[in-house]
Amino acid sequence: MVKLFKQVGMFVATGCAAALTHWLVAVLCVSGFGMAPLLANVAGWLIAFIVSFLGHYHFTFKQQRGPWARAARRFFLVSALGFCINELAYAYLLHVTAIRYDVLLAMILIGLAVLTFILGRFWAFRRAA
Repeated sequence: MVKLFKQVGMFVATGCAAALTHWLVAVLCVSGFGMAPLLANVAGWLIAFIVSFLGHYHFTFKQQRGPWARAARRFFLVSALGFCINELAYAYLLHVTAIRYDVLLAMILIGLAVLTFILGRFWAFRRAA
């Protein structure tokens, strides 16, 4: 049980770093470069994927990690699935609510964390094929 709590702690730390990276890149792209929020969200996700994968591979799931290339492919699929959900929800909610784009993105990023942990722990970084 202690190992699971440590793993969850590392997941939260890595996830927060990746989510902060995603959010900062997206906000910078909108406010600094005038990009549309949905396009800026793509840029944020691509940069955050690197932070997320490296953190989870080397820290969160290091005891159970499989081969690097397989883990990278699998985690990319997990991340891409999460991003598709993110982008669809973001597009819809940007259209139907008056919530600021940056606050809305933060809410969505937090909401997808549980799905990412479950798929990462039990599939993407799992040692066995």
